[in-house]
Amino acid sequence: MRNVIAGIILLAIAAVAGWQGSALTMGTARHIGPGMFPLILSGLIALIGVILVGMGLKDIAREGARYSDRWPLRSPIFILGAAVVFGLAVRPLGLAVAGPLLVIVGGLASRETRWVELVTFALGMTAFCIILFKYLLTLPIPLAPWLLGY
Repeated sequence: MRNVIAGIILLAIAAVAGWQGSALTMGTARHIGPGMFPLILSGLIALIGVILVGMGLKDIAREGARYSDRWPLRSPIFILGAAVVFGLAVRPLGLAVAGPLLVIVGGLASRETRWVELVTFALGMTAFCIILFKYLLTLPIPLAPWLLGY
C-alpha cells in the first residue's frame, strides 16, 4: 500500500513539474532549450511513480491490502522542516547559521542520530558549502549578515 501511495505522490509531482515547465521552449537535441530539463526530469519522476504503483498493486494482489501498516511521519516532517527552516533562515541569518540548522533539523528525522557526529557533519558540510558556493562559484549568498554584512 505504501508503494501505491508513494507512486501516486510522485505522479502528482511529475504532473505539476511538467505543467509548470510546459511554457518553456524545448529547443532541439543540438540546442537544448530551458524546457528540456524539466520535461525529462518530470518524465523520469513519472516513470518511477508508475513503477512504484505497479509494484504496490502487485503486492496488494498477492498479499491483500494491509491497512495496519503505519506510515512513519517523523522522517518526512523533519526533512521538509529542514528545507523550510533553511529557506527562512538563509537570508536573515546567512549560510553560516542556516547550513548547520538544515543538517541538524534533517538529522532529527532518524531516531538513531548521534549528536556529536551530527554536529560535526553539520559544521563540515557548512564549511564545504561556504567554500563552494561563496568563493568557488561566487554566488551572492550571505554568510553572516548579522556579523559580517552581506
